[in-house]
Amino acid sequence: MLDWQQSCQAVTDANSILLVTHRNPDGDGIGSQIGLYHALKAVGKQVRMHNLDSVPRIYHFLEGAEKMTSGRSFPPADAIDLIVSLDCGNQHRLGLPDHLFDQVPLLNIDHHASNIGFGTINLVDPHICATGALVLELIRRLELPVSAASASGLYVAIMTDTGSFRHANATADVFRMTADLVEAGAKPWPIAMSVYESNAPGRLQLLSECLDTMEIRDGGRSAWLHVDRDMYARTGTDMEETEGFVEYARSIQDIEVAIFIRPDNNDSWKASLRSKSSLDIGHLAESMGGGGHRFASGCTLHGNLSDILNQMHEAVSALFD
Repeated sequence: MLDWQQSCQAVTDANSILLVTHRNPDGDGIGSQIGLYHALKAVGKQVRMHNLDSVPRIYHFLEGAEKMTSGRSFPPADAIDLIVSLDCGNQHRLGLPDHLFDQVPLLNIDHHASNIGFGTINLVDPHICATGALVLELIRRLELPVSAASASGLYVAIMTDTGSFRHANATADVFRMTADLVEAGAKPWPIAMSVYESNAPGRLQLLSECLDTMEIRDGGRSAWLHVDRDMYARTGTDMEETEGFVEYARSIQDIEVAIFIRPDNNDSWKASLRSKSSLDIGHLAESMGGGGHRFASGCTLHGNLSDILNQMHEAVSALFD
């Protein structure tokens, strides 16, 4: 689903463009928005960035992040020529009102394997490392300028979705792309420091409590972590501060699948899954109403924590079987 010709034409023809990403946005979603925003603004486009949820604190340093609005009050359809969805596996996760899609074309740019092509036009490639990489290619095909601000956003997108270039998707092409972004003005050390070394004290307190919940199952092949709302209350934190917690479970020697569960909204819980084996956790998450990639995926489940853990334990054990 890589319709480059129609994608380039849609962006060229549009004057007023709305850039959106999924709820609870991550580095790839935010970085892709920032990267495309500056490239489009440089050629005179009217561009807005709006998400259901606000920008996570660790990405506030990106130039243009302060222009990103959030909430359920979206621009009217008659003020938009084109909506660009970035890094979102399905339309529902955008949180946009349905009536917008009846009147405004949607360009869907994503790399989730579970994305079925919900856009009017689709740029979906599950084999690419990050949505930011697709955005960079779109910018190149449109012959738009890549400023330092744009390069920094795209560098964050690629860096975070490759696990700081540690995951299997960090190919030679990825390093060539990031080299180009560094030459355009992205600064790896300040970016890494802002994303990974600017922890609030409460986050470390929350991490300490989270690590106390660690459980090794499936004969030493799966590792489990979770937080609950009481932990948030004790540490003065929220879901934003759990970014990357699942990687602590993934980092354990001989672990093949890591699972982290946290509260989402009301009675819902978000499960994040990571794999460093041949097991396809993207398919597992999709079977539970979520989606993602072979090595990184997630889903939202409803009920109490005990029931959620039992449900996930059963699904993961069946995956090993």
